[in-house]
Amino acid sequence: MLTDKAKQGYSRQMDNKFAWTENEIKQFGYQVVDMIAHHLTTLPQEPAFKPYPPELKQALAQAEAPQQGQDREQLLAEIGRLVDPYPFGNGHPRYFAWVNSQPAIISIFAEALAAAWNPSCAGGNHAATYIEHQVTRWFREMIGLPAGSGGLFVSGGSMASLTALAVARHVKAGAHIRQQGLQNEPQRLLIYTSQEGHSCIHKAVELLGIGRDNIRLIPTDSNFRLDVAALQTAVSNDLAAGHKPIAVVASAGTVNTGAIDPLGEITAVCRQHNLWLHVDGAYGAPAILTDPYRDQLAPLAHVDSLALDPHKWMYIPVEAGLVLLRDANALRDTFSLVPPYLRFNEDAGDIGGPPWFSEFGFQQTRGFKAFKVWAALSYHGWQGYKAALENDIALANHLADLIRATPDLELIEPTSLSIVCFRHRPADPTLTSEALNQHNQAILKQVQLGGEVFLTGTTLRGQFVLRACVVNPRSSLADVAAIVTAVQQAASMELTQ
Repeated sequence: MLTDKAKQGYSRQMDNKFAWTENEIKQFGYQVVDMIAHHLTTLPQEPAFKPYPPELKQALAQAEAPQQGQDREQLLAEIGRLVDPYPFGNGHPRYFAWVNSQPAIISIFAEALAAAWNPSCAGGNHAATYIEHQVTRWFREMIGLPAGSGGLFVSGGSMASLTALAVARHVKAGAHIRQQGLQNEPQRLLIYTSQEGHSCIHKAVELLGIGRDNIRLIPTDSNFRLDVAALQTAVSNDLAAGHKPIAVVASAGTVNTGAIDPLGEITAVCRQHNLWLHVDGAYGAPAILTDPYRDQLAPLAHVDSLALDPHKWMYIPVEAGLVLLRDANALRDTFSLVPPYLRFNEDAGDIGGPPWFSEFGFQQTRGFKAFKVWAALSYHGWQGYKAALENDIALANHLADLIRATPDLELIEPTSLSIVCFRHRPADPTLTSEALNQHNQAILKQVQLGGEVFLTGTTLRGQFVLRACVVNPRSSLADVAAIVTAVQQAASMELTQ
């Protein structure tokens, strides 16, 4: 029995803000939905980007943590003042910067439902487990991976590649690594990727104890793709020197240009030398659904592992990354370490369910990321995604055509997927390369702060270029045409200063 003191404490605990009535939940929920609807439908009329105001930065930096809290109406007003007017911008149809897409509306509500259920997706015999198994199977079938393959939802492409390369290290360097580490390895372990490979590969190699000095950066060809002949030479030379190459990381859509490495030829090199082939397809892998890129991406069916981010070119709200493995058992062998309180007897399947996801990766705590992806796929279908991706590709091609037709703009070719790189080039023969770079950097800053469109920049072979990436099914022909107009206006202002 509870003592009088315990009863008093219990009553105080229950008389708080954690217990809402059904009507209170509905009333607040309707207000939140109104905010979501207003944000999404009025966003195209807002600037593509608004810097966060200095006075609000200062207020947030100086505000003390609340002691008593505030009521729901005050909280919504605070959200409307501090957060809602200053988004990252990626939902805007004229946001053409990084590979950050607008959120699929169905997934917004799916994520709210997942938060309401609040399941732990480490494993267990509950609905979320089987939904995740189903949606990962759908992706494995989309890529063409065989029976026995596996998948795991993670935070994004960086964690997907880290997970995959951990498996590569385990398989190619030996299972003893889990016990002994790398301190006593007799051979130098090497990993190969192109000069256009994502920085997350470097981070992964560092974290895995292999070290950045043991990454071989392979040059690219004229199309910004990994040079296969250079790869073959590098691997052969390292084998002759007594080193131990273990993996190649190829790209299916680089972040700079959208280049797709020659996956079939790289697969052949890996098979010849018994190397693990991981592909960073965080951005570009879904293009396997499209007519223009289906054949180019078909060799993904033969890779050992693949990183794919539904929160990039499948319009899922962040976070939703996915790693796919050709051999699910290798994934489990690399990570499985089951504490006693999570061990279930085989006859306890009604409680434990199938093998736990936490055995296949580093995370024990896992949210229900798969549900918002499952909901979007169930709602749009592969054909809906095919149409949306092909529309983005067509808009990128239209932008490339506009740039080719504009005398003072220079298109960086070839273009790939939905990324277009270009620069403004004034008709001034005395302009040095460095001056041209500075000119385009100044243009970019003006365009970004102008709010009409939002681009980013990058450096390709020493040249600073402007970069547009189309990953928004709400973007239109007029929106991509606005890129050319905004750049020309900014260039004109720069040239007259």
